[in-house]
Amino acid sequence: MKTSIIGRFEEQKRLLEIRDSDRPEFVAIYGRRRVGKTFLIRQIFQKSFAFDLAGLAKSNTVNQLINFNQSLNRSFNASYHVPKHWFEAFDQLITALSRLNRTRKIVFIDEISWLDAPKSDFLPALEHFWNGWACMRNDIVLIVCGSATSWIVNNIMNNHGGLHNRLTANIHLRAFTLRECEQYFQSVNIDLSRRQIAETYMVMGGIPYYLSLMQKGMSVNQNVDKIFFDDNALLKNEFENLYASLFKHSDEYIAVVKALSLKNKGLSRKEILEYLKKKSGNKITAILKDLEYCGFIRSYFSFNKKERGKIFQLIDSFTLFYFNFIEKYNFQDNHFWTNSVNLPQYNTWAGYAFEILSLQHIAGIKKSLGISGIRTNTCSWKSENSEPGCQIDLLIDRIDGIINMVEIKFCNEIYCISKDYENNLQNKIAVFRFESKTKKAIHLVMLTTFGILQNKYSGIVQKEIRLDDLFA
Repeated sequence: MKTSIIGRFEEQKRLLEIRDSDRPEFVAIYGRRRVGKTFLIRQIFQKSFAFDLAGLAKSNTVNQLINFNQSLNRSFNASYHVPKHWFEAFDQLITALSRLNRTRKIVFIDEISWLDAPKSDFLPALEHFWNGWACMRNDIVLIVCGSATSWIVNNIMNNHGGLHNRLTANIHLRAFTLRECEQYFQSVNIDLSRRQIAETYMVMGGIPYYLSLMQKGMSVNQNVDKIFFDDNALLKNEFENLYASLFKHSDEYIAVVKALSLKNKGLSRKEILEYLKKKSGNKITAILKDLEYCGFIRSYFSFNKKERGKIFQLIDSFTLFYFNFIEKYNFQDNHFWTNSVNLPQYNTWAGYAFEILSLQHIAGIKKSLGISGIRTNTCSWKSENSEPGCQIDLLIDRIDGIINMVEIKFCNEIYCISKDYENNLQNKIAVFRFESKTKKAIHLVMLTTFGILQNKYSGIVQKEIRLDDLFA
């Protein structure tokens, strides 16, 4: 099946299998706002939906039911009355589907979390629709979709009531990889070098909608100015809209990611509470879990600390970009980004943003190291006893007796290791070995944009990885 979809090969294959199966299917598709969930579903199923409903943002049950009624009448060319509650709504849908003469009846409910207004009884009605009717018919495909990832995980995937273990498939649609970004730009005839694609990724992440706003004939800097800093910038308010669309009480979630944006290697739960000046951590635990479900943060254990050593780290490129630049911007310079490049604030941001990009492409790093099939643990590390600057960007702790110590450098040319930097690297290795008490071999890896210059100091490097390797 030929489509205009970039990448998503496994997701396309799975959805086509679901479409053509001979059993009832209940599928949840989730992922952050603007990542292309609805686009993927509509490309795969084209115009074959029997019923298609999209929830209304921040609306009450009355309006949601009116919206349902309009969609039902439009889909079936009928004149059903507006249902009084969700149980009646799904009963009407059952009646309409039963009268439909099709081999496969596909029901698509988009932005499902918006339908679950307070005291609406939407979830019990959905449970009754599936358990009491749809799951007993081989012609029904129910696809639910939404940006509120945590809602889908908590209420559909991890449901402990009537929907427990009812899903036949779940698909987490993630952001594009660097390679998929490159394929996208090629498909729309925007000519960018891989370094320029990486810089775009550091600003926007691999979010397809954001990338679609890029215009050919303009540089990356000009595009970033137009999309984020122009008087009429389309994504001027995207940050607030993004978090508000995903979370109730979004200000509490924003406070947590803002705290994490201040500490490159991340914070412990205790440190987050201290930053927020809170004593109780029950709500923080739920917020951190939701943020991790949605891909804004990751959690990892400090090296050799499996208890009380859990660290939470911001890994969302757009969120980091927002806190470093957009939040502080007063919209008085339409060329703000172009004029910021290579200033100290830009250089500090670029270094960390490239680290985040690297963390988002761990699979490419492991492939370059030839360890794709080896079980590993990845983390950052900071000395607890030595000078403040002694920290390691990325540790890959391998089960085969080796630790890859990865230094990450974003630069405009081939990176040259100086005598002072070699001494710094030797010191890091010595301090890490002493404090961690590891018996494993430590292999230094340099991950840079264009590679490293071979000189009398570069022999310390066991393996070099270039930006090109992350496009594999």
